[in-house]
Order: sequence, then C-alpha cells, then structure tokens
Amino acid sequence: MLTPLGWGTAAVSVPLYAAGWWLGYPEPAMLALAGLAAVAGALLWTLPKPSLDVRREIAPVRVERGEPAVAVLHVANGGRAVRGLSARDAAGPADIAVDIPRLRPGGRRTVTYRLPTARRGEIPVGPLRLVRADPLRLARRVREYGAPRVLLVRPRTVRLAVLPSGRAHHLEGPTSDRSPAGTATFHALREYVVGDEMRHIHWKSSARTGTLMVRRLVDASLPTTTVVLETRSGAWPEPDDFELAVDAAASAAAGAASAGFPVRILTGGGPLAATRGGPGDVETLLDGLTPVGTGEGPRPAVDAVRGVPAGGSLVVVANGAAELGPVASVRSRFDRVVVLRVRPPEPVPAPPGVQVIDVHDLDGLAESWRRLGSAR
Repeated sequence: MLTPLGWGTAAVSVPLYAAGWWLGYPEPAMLALAGLAAVAGALLWTLPKPSLDVRREIAPVRVERGEPAVAVLHVANGGRAVRGLSARDAAGPADIAVDIPRLRPGGRRTVTYRLPTARRGEIPVGPLRLVRADPLRLARRVREYGAPRVLLVRPRTVRLAVLPSGRAHHLEGPTSDRSPAGTATFHALREYVVGDEMRHIHWKSSARTGTLMVRRLVDASLPTTTVVLETRSGAWPEPDDFELAVDAAASAAAGAASAGFPVRILTGGGPLAATRGGPGDVETLLDGLTPVGTGEGPRPAVDAVRGVPAGGSLVVVANGAAELGPVASVRSRFDRVVVLRVRPPEPVPAPPGVQVIDVHDLDGLAESWRRLGSAR
C-alpha cells in the first residue's frame, strides 16, 4: 500500500529519530516524527473503501477490426456519499481512464467509453480499478470492481462469391453408388433385406416386380471450400501483412459459408475451424480466426492439406514472397486452386492449374475475386 516515496520516508524517519534522540538534538527527532506521522496519515487517508456495485456491458460483443465498440458501466453506490472518482479500466494491454461522477447514497450512474478495436483478438475488458492516493503520494490503494468481460475483435471481411469449382455437381450434392448411406437424398431402388425400415419400401415398384423394393437414400455433400492460412514463425515479418492475410482468409471462408457450402480452415498447426453448411457458420468461422497468430505449427500450412479429403476448392493465403511449388504439388487433389499472395514484391507466373491473386488491400481482393469468378 505504501508507494516507494512512502517507504523511503519511513525508512529515513526511523534512523533520523534514533540519531536525534541519541545525540540529543530535538530537531531531527521532530522531523522524523513528522515523517512518520505523514506516512500514518497517508495510510488512514487511503483506508476508506467505497461501497460500489459495478455492472459491465459491452456493445456489441463481436466487432470487425476497426469497427466501434463501447463499454457501459452501471455504477451504484451502496454506502456513504462518494465524491467524483478517477478510475482505470483495463482493455487488453490498454489502460483507459474512466471518470465516475459524484454519487449520493443509493445513487446510480452510467458511464460509457469507447474500446480499442484496432487490433484483432480476444480483448479482456475490466475489472474497473479504483485508485485512491493521499495528496503527498505516500500511500496508494487499488481496489477492483465488476466482473471482466471479453470483446471479440474479429477479422475484417469483404463479400466474396463462391468460386465455381469447374465440375458439375448434383443439385443436392454429388451422389454415386459409393456415397454413404443416409436419409437425405434418393439415389436408387434395391431389393429389400432384413433390417430395412418399412417406411422406405416403394410399394408401386414392389407391386410391379413382385419383390419388395426399398429406396436407397444417401447423404449428399456439397463441395467443400478449404482455406489454408500460413502462420509459421518468420513467414510474416510485417504484422500488418499478417492482419491483411487473416482478413483475406476470413473473407474467402465467409463467402462460401454465406452461400451454404461447407468450409474448413487450416493452418500449419492443423484444423482451425470447420462447418458443414448451415445457419451460424459465418459466426463460427470468424470466431475461429479471431485468436489466430503467427508461430502456430512448425510445418508449411500447405502440408496440412494432405490429410484432408480431396475435392472442392482450395484457397491458400500466403506471404507475397512465398514459393508456389508446394501448392502445385497438391493441385491434383482439388477441383480448383487459388493462391492469395499478400503484398508481393513483384508478380510471378502461376503454376499450371493454379490461379494467383495478388492482394494489396481488401477492396482490391474483392475486384480481383470477381474477375476470377467470371473468367470460368
């Protein structure tokens, strides 16, 4: 509770009093007593504890990087009157000054302030720290109020359409004799075997053939969009380039998910997020990309692609100086492969079967993506 100045004052006052008493000089002893009295008074000054109840809200809880977000503090005084207070509220690494007006007994106040959203990530907000110090700054007491909350600053996105994969697909997904049995899509008729559900019997065909026939249903699957983000240490010397890369990956994933297609996101460390195509998929993918950083996984991100099912579209997001050879080595496993090179120093020829987009900003990505989609 004592500040360094308070500890120093106490440390000097004790030997000063002893020296004055031992040598018979009253002046040093009186000066020492004054110092000790000041330290004791400072401790008493900071002793009162305001009886405050702090309830915190964050609006909205999820924002894109750079969008506004505010913290709302509802402060209620459950004790004696409290004069205006200066407090500090934590918002990630930042420390934000919060001025609380005078509160009468039983009084309530609402304080609002903006939160920093320039950097993506999970930002803990709170608790509110009330600092009480004496006028001489000899003592300082910090008390915390209110439970902390978390603000999700997610990647920025632009609207991107689903790229055609270049292969014709069944309207409800690809089906074949090798498709897994399920309950979604009619594929063919076959003879009844013991254990089949009676509700799947096709009575008209059974009457015509004289044999019980049942419908064979399969689970149809839509083409999956696989988004691969490079996150190895040293791959992104410029932090702003990595933020743009995350934004590009989020835009590609959100575009496919918005159209109802399954999406998986991979890094060199393995799967980051996956959806099967349904409501809420975009939220799931953006939440999964919110905490991602560099240094995740020792191997190149493209290597993680070899362990996932083939088919669909592959979108690789890499540094502008990255080699395209590893991407070309997995080209045959996917219907369409697109590489997003973030702020490349110069254009490079694309390997056969691989399409390349040089990304300098999100608006440019949207325009290049549109031209790429209309070209096939």
